[in-house]
Amino acid sequence: MPRLLKPRALRPGATIGIAAPGFAVDPESLAEGLALWREAGFEVVHRDDLCARDGYLAGDDARRLRELNELVANRRVDAILCARGGYGCDRILDRLDPARFRAARKPFIGYSDITALLLWQQRRAGLAGFHGPMLDKGSKLDRAAFAELLAQLSGATAEPLQGRGVAGGRAEGRLVGGSLTMLAASVGTHWEIDTRGAILMLEDVGERPYRIDRMLQQLRGAGKLSNLAGVGVGDFSSCTDAKYPTPDVEQVLQDVLRPLRVPLVLGLPFGHVLANRAWPFGARATIDGRRGEVRVLEAGVVRG
Repeated sequence: MPRLLKPRALRPGATIGIAAPGFAVDPESLAEGLALWREAGFEVVHRDDLCARDGYLAGDDARRLRELNELVANRRVDAILCARGGYGCDRILDRLDPARFRAARKPFIGYSDITALLLWQQRRAGLAGFHGPMLDKGSKLDRAAFAELLAQLSGATAEPLQGRGVAGGRAEGRLVGGSLTMLAASVGTHWEIDTRGAILMLEDVGERPYRIDRMLQQLRGAGKLSNLAGVGVGDFSSCTDAKYPTPDVEQVLQDVLRPLRVPLVLGLPFGHVLANRAWPFGARATIDGRRGEVRVLEAGVVRG
């Protein structure tokens, strides 16, 4: 993996390029999201075919690949914001050029399926990114979470993430993670998650507890739960199963993660919620399993 490089900080009036590398984009949500960023003082650009559809995807693989490449190459574009997640990133990652991403050094923002792109960017391009809110929440996005994202993109260090500590003491490591589904799917790929000495951040949506268990066991079997600094757990509130109500998702998470004997914090405010707090992918942080806190130690971008 190349030495990790941070993207450049955004300046007032910067230009944000919108990408749709996964699921098809809803035009109404797009319009609301564009308005939110423009009201914040940014220029926002996107291809005319951003709302294209090819089944459940935002156009075919070639369209989505061209879009990303164009945004990386366009010198007018200062940062790349994903419109939404869903599915589709895995289909095009092996055709992206890591050297171009690294040379461009643009902040890249997303979560959910975009976890795969954040992993790829870190492992293949050696470039940090941001796990944070996308365009699809539109006007419903929590304004405090949006303001926090803008502050981080401008060079501020993230505010501490507060949850509920359930195990361990205090440790330090680099933040990696995101959607548990995408982390498990990365095993065996060129963008496979590297968890050595890391604070592993986990979240997911709409998965039944037994499926969460299965994905955690996959990570465990692949050695990804060994040598961790700690684990921070975001939102899993929609991961229920009316047919098999027990064990619930929290019990599943604790049953797998507590025996690791590392700091463990649950209920952190990130993931598939409107108050989705951004965190810099690849930045150093501390995790405190007694205080229930993840504290980022450095900005995710560099000024100048």
